[in-house]
Amino acid sequence: MADIAATLLSPVVLFFVLGALAAFARSDLEIPEAVAKGMSLYLMAAIGLKGGIEVSAAGFEPQMLSTGLAGLLLSFGLPFIGFALLRSLGRLDAVDAGAVAAHYGSVSVVTFVTGIAVLQGNGSQPAGWMVAVLALMETPAIIAGLVLARGSLANLGRTRNIEGFGEHSIWREVLLNGPVVLLVGAFLIGILTGKGGYEQVAFFFTDLFRGVLCLFLLSMGLLAARRLREARSLTPTLALLAIVLPLVNAAIGLAVAALIGLSGGTAAAFIILCASASYIAVPAAISLALPRADIGLCLAMSLAITFPFNIILGIPLYSWMASLL
Repeated sequence: MADIAATLLSPVVLFFVLGALAAFARSDLEIPEAVAKGMSLYLMAAIGLKGGIEVSAAGFEPQMLSTGLAGLLLSFGLPFIGFALLRSLGRLDAVDAGAVAAHYGSVSVVTFVTGIAVLQGNGSQPAGWMVAVLALMETPAIIAGLVLARGSLANLGRTRNIEGFGEHSIWREVLLNGPVVLLVGAFLIGILTGKGGYEQVAFFFTDLFRGVLCLFLLSMGLLAARRLREARSLTPTLALLAIVLPLVNAAIGLAVAALIGLSGGTAAAFIILCASASYIAVPAAISLALPRADIGLCLAMSLAITFPFNIILGIPLYSWMASLL
């Protein structure tokens, strides 16, 4: 309970709450989009670089392979569970259910970065190679969501209504989206340069990290609250599912973490990945492949509800779940 209270009262969480409250109060507080994007790039580079440094120092661990494989399988499999719940309880059609399910099978880099910062603040250090697992879990969910929507449309004889599936544009969006390219690139740079190379840039990527994260979460709080205010197709049932889905995914992540022998901060980071929902890479890819999908609904659920839930309550909950191992 002490760790949960410490998380809820940490500066990164409170800055997010401040942004959300300011947006709900219709304050004119604003973080310029270019500044927010710059902070996002900084955070991706910092977390990737530090993960690579840790791998360089610790060497290869066999558990990295099993965790990466588990992450790949879960990223592809979780959308099928979400799809079933969204169709049966949320009453969404196949296209929207597939689109939303893809968001909940993929991962949120910002949720992961925030989770790592909170875990480290509480004295729990995840393995550095979890950055690689994050990158592996980005894409399979997009493919699964498109397969679910495509299969349903094919049954109706309207497969051709899906645009971009299998074309260069969608695969480029899936495999070369900016955050993952930067994250993986920085991770590889960290492995190649090691601690000696990192010392040259340590001040920029270590000492400033938490301050930049606080300001970035302030901007995310503003954005999430405004998205929620603007949501039109979000029903109470779908809003509830936006909380149920990450909890279901977290429970599955906990079971898999126990199966492959993860513990401590690494298990918590894995559960956080399973419970997170993408709102950057997946919307861009889905909007290309499924132009009929309601991207506004996808963002209302993943960004306006699931993201705040994970930042404020989910991360301490998942940390507690990991402590059970």
